[in-house]
Amino acid sequence: MGQEITVSARRGANPSIMFFDLNRSLTGMAIERYASTDEASGNRPPDVLARRLFALGATKVSVYSSVVTVEAPAERWDALLPEVTSTIENLFLYYGDDAGWSDAALGITPMELPEGDEETTDRKILVARHRQASV
Repeated sequence: MGQEITVSARRGANPSIMFFDLNRSLTGMAIERYASTDEASGNRPPDVLARRLFALGATKVSVYSSVVTVEAPAERWDALLPEVTSTIENLFLYYGDDAGWSDAALGITPMELPEGDEETTDRKILVARHRQASV
């Protein structure tokens, strides 16, 4: 579930910088800049994306509307490019190995429910509250 993001990559003037143009805005008109994982502590899409890019080896990440700017060691870009592209493409997917918002991808443990509890609106609300409290 969810929709894949279309991404096209282009090199910056500095060999350690790549720009990724997306078919959708992640921040509206706001500019989000991250110099470390600690600065990406929220659970908004640009925060989650920045944490994942740092885990791949990025040293700086900026997100402005539909452009993601990633800085990483120039010698690593040949290996990083497909990983970064895939990470951005799958940001909004909810299921599967590349899921962007699954419990596993967010690093949280699903809430245990009493036996016999069905998928109800009340359960969905409880799960959403648990996810928010866990992040």
